[in-house]
Amino acid sequence: MRKLIMWNLLTLDGMFEGAKSWDLDWHQEFWGPELEQISIEQLHTADMLLFGRTTYEGMAAYWQSAQGEIADLMNQLPKAVFSRTLKHADWSNTRHIEGNAVQETIRLKQEGSGNLLVFGSADLSSTFIEHRLFDEYRLALAPVVLGRGKPLFKPGQDQLKLHLIEAKTLSTGCVILRYEPKSPQ
Repeated sequence: MRKLIMWNLLTLDGMFEGAKSWDLDWHQEFWGPELEQISIEQLHTADMLLFGRTTYEGMAAYWQSAQGEIADLMNQLPKAVFSRTLKHADWSNTRHIEGNAVQETIRLKQEGSGNLLVFGSADLSSTFIEHRLFDEYRLALAPVVLGRGKPLFKPGQDQLKLHLIEAKTLSTGCVILRYEPKSPQ
């Protein structure tokens, strides 16, 4: 069975983007060979990438014309975008899913053996968190406080207890944290 994995870069105050949509300039300070290698390794374990509409549109716009190994992997991997408002999904190897994201993801988890990766997609991730679908949370914690922006974990969600399975510090000061949900007691 596939594992559903969240992968996000976030700030110390919990933001995954700044005050405006796609306000990600702070990412550049922490991007480097180590984070690039981690990204490549993760993509090699993936069977499919899952996106909400907003993240899908931004990723498609960027990666379709980007160059390099990460771009090649992003463009080659099968993708699914969950949206009831998207008119068409024209990024290579993309399935547009208008149905229930929870039911469809449960089905997708049972189909293959590689990982399902979710990048960004805070609204979709919130749904997956609420329904306890994530098998692992991989967070790159950047040593910066934005003060405002879009939080990765939405206020008002039920408590989520996690077990640390790995912590790794990068030369940029970024810390890669890997967590699994704790089993209900």
